[in-house]
Formats: sequence, structure tokens, C-alpha cells
Amino acid sequence: MKQVVVPAEIERLARATVDAALTVHRALGPGLLENAYQQCLAIELTHQGLSVEQEKTLPLLYRGQPVETSYRLDLIIGGRLLAELKAVESVLPIHQAQGVTYLKLLRLPLGLLINFNVSLIKDGISRILNLDFQTETTHRTFASIRTFRRP
Repeated sequence: MKQVVVPAEIERLARATVDAALTVHRALGPGLLENAYQQCLAIELTHQGLSVEQEKTLPLLYRGQPVETSYRLDLIIGGRLLAELKAVESVLPIHQAQGVTYLKLLRLPLGLLINFNVSLIKDGISRILNLDFQTETTHRTFASIRTFRRP
């Protein structure tokens, strides 16, 4: 099984995001639309001094060609953590799969899938890992070592 090494800075962003989600959920509870939680979470994270991008467009290239369909990412925190938000009865496998795909396209190791439509927010938060992240990092490291040693 592959192991993903998540940098400490990204883990710090994840902890701050979980804390902010808890604060928002305590204040609002379940039952609102996803967009309301998104805006409130962005406000909460900004108050913590973190940079937050909302509805960031994720362009899609296939064989070097742009594909007209683009995706909008709910939140990018600190430029290094993806947060995909839901307000649904239950998180489906497709939600997890989308998160993994987004992480691969972004080349990020970790994302959070947060469903606010739960009684206890801890039951609505799951980590999403990009299992290819360590492989990409290792490959780049070996390539740079080889290049460095050439005369």
C-alpha cells in the first residue's frame, strides 16, 4: 500500500480548516445550502489569517488540448489544501472520487471533504489523499539528483 507523506504545513492548514468547520457548524447547524457554508467557512478561515480562494476554476487539459468543461473547486486554503464542501444526506463514493481527481490535477497530497448536513460535524469530515503524490515527489527528487550529478 502506498503511503502519502503530507507536509507539516498542509497538516496545519487541515487542522485549522477542521477547527473552522466546527465553529461554523456550531453557529449554523445542519440544513443550509452548501454555498452558505462555503462563504461562512471562508470568512472563518480568513479571520484566522489564512488565504482562501473560493470557486477556483480548475482547467482541464486532455492530450495537451483544453477541454471546455471546467470545474470549480469550493475552497483552496493557503494555496495548498483543497476543501470540498457538501450539504447532503450522505456522502457518496463519487464525492470521494471527485476529490481524488481534483487532488491529482492540482498535484496536492491532501484534501478535506466536509459535509455540513450532519448532527455532529466530526461525522461529516473525511480526509482525501492523493496516493500518487509521494510517487511524483520521489520521481522529481531522483530526476533532480541525476541532473545535478551530470558533468
